[in-house]
Amino acid sequence: MTRLAVELANTGTLNQDGELVAAFFAEHEITPPPDGEYGDLPDLVRTALAQSVDGAAPDAVHRLLRDYPPDMHLSDHDGGWHIHFSRNGTPAKRWAGQLIAAKLALVAAGDPAVTLGRCAAAGCGNYFVDQSRNRTRRFCSNACASRTTVAAYRARAAKNS
Repeated sequence: MTRLAVELANTGTLNQDGELVAAFFAEHEITPPPDGEYGDLPDLVRTALAQSVDGAAPDAVHRLLRDYPPDMHLSDHDGGWHIHFSRNGTPAKRWAGQLIAAKLALVAAGDPAVTLGRCAAAGCGNYFVDQSRNRTRRFCSNACASRTTVAAYRARAAKNS
């Protein structure tokens, strides 16, 4: 669920992950917006992630909880009981808002299972969920990591010539 928040913040939509998101929506009877438009939700999620990564007060998470209050309930749709934060069939923007509001509230409260970060590559600024063993991930993708490594190598080579 936190990956959905990161994807929405980084891309402005939830269609970028292709089949994974389509399957997730289908499983929960959600019809994505035909234009991929989520209104102001991506900006609000981006602000919430920034506040979380920067250690600031979670004002945007409070707003998410106010604007998209989670509808917590138990579900056993896949054979085991687990918590859902939105009802199947809810309109996509509301469903995503409720899910993300609940998960980012748990992150703001100190969920030790989730570590968020902002890409350290110059000019990037994308967010990521750090699932590395020692929680030391610095880049949103291998492309950003490689670009940074190559730039550092070239800077050293130019300095030594």
